[in-house]
Amino acid sequence: MTGTALEADGLGMKYRNRGGGWALRDCSFRLPAGSVCALVGPNGAGKSTLLTLAAGFLRPAEGTIRVLGSTPGEARTRMGYVAQDKPLYPQLTVAETLWAGAELNPATWDQDTAERVAEPLPAGAKVRALSGGQRTRLALALALGKRPEILLLDEPMADLDPLARHQLMGVLMAEAAEHRTTIVMSSHILSELEGACDYLLLVDGGRVRLGGETDDLLAAHALLTGPVRDLAPHTVVESRTTGRALTALVRPEGPVDAAWDRAEPSLEELLLAHLRSPEAPALLTPSATARQAVAA
Repeated sequence: MTGTALEADGLGMKYRNRGGGWALRDCSFRLPAGSVCALVGPNGAGKSTLLTLAAGFLRPAEGTIRVLGSTPGEARTRMGYVAQDKPLYPQLTVAETLWAGAELNPATWDQDTAERVAEPLPAGAKVRALSGGQRTRLALALALGKRPEILLLDEPMADLDPLARHQLMGVLMAEAAEHRTTIVMSSHILSELEGACDYLLLVDGGRVRLGGETDDLLAAHALLTGPVRDLAPHTVVESRTTGRALTALVRPEGPVDAAWDRAEPSLEELLLAHLRSPEAPALLTPSATARQAVAA
């Protein structure tokens, strides 16, 4: 699959119940189709708002968002969305819930996939009797059974135990590999994202501060350790001094002096450094840069 799965240009959205402040402001990025994207950021950064806008349940206050080249409303039949609260009909059984999914999506429904994801759940159990983790599994079964081209997941694994998270992450990765489904998944579990996601969007302060292929973003940074000294001309994201030693995460601008011990940061080190340093300049790779910004 080629093309763009998700694109925002100057996207803005105000909070309804937080004094009218901005949840997103001047948010611009592009996500290539077929990516498995980690959407990360601190609480209140705008991650859930961004996913809700992409799903078409909110209208932006300013700017635009496009899903699969269309408006969210036009693309709704081609996308799956699992919100944090995972709304389901409590009076239905597991089997009835999957039946409803098939009835509502007759053109694309994949019963085998839906049943495989929901398999550990008792078919006759009422949704109201399921645990939080079981409801998560059922919600994912509905979303994947729809066979979406893009799957939007808002903290999908938050209420699962480690084994269930591992199992369902495997299901998602298999779906992405087999059908080239674009997956956008917000999560606070950074260790879970490393090795699973090939794309990254770091949202903070209502904007995308890091965006692009995970490998390219890691390669664009270096973790330097050595005696305290000037780091010019490199762009410093974060630096810490312990005694006579300095440790810094930088974006190298030209050759790095051989006196420094240089290593590539882990994904967790990269994200935490940027979260601790909100003043660090944003970095979006060419594939993550909105086309309007490229044209300008």
